[in-house]
Amino acid sequence: MNVLKVSSKSSANSVAGALAAAIRDEGESEIQAIGAGAVNQTVKAIAIASGFLAPTGVSIFAQPTFEEIEIDGEERTAIRFKITSKKD
Repeated sequence: MNVLKVSSKSSANSVAGALAAAIRDEGESEIQAIGAGAVNQTVKAIAIASGFLAPTGVSIFAQPTFEEIEIDGEERTAIRFKITSKKD
């Protein structure tokens, strides 16, 4: 499973399209965000993707978890959203 990495500068619509495509192909996906702006874009993208998938009878569910990662030798806390789907 591919992990989508979102920043505060990511387009919520672009992330939503990538998320919807991953859900259609694999039925699940993960999104990683570091920082308040990135989390904001991620939540917007999840809501938009839900709207993209709803007409096809697919509902998505997001489960957020904290994850400690290392970037440039520095420990950072990321929020990882596991996105699963269910056909209505």
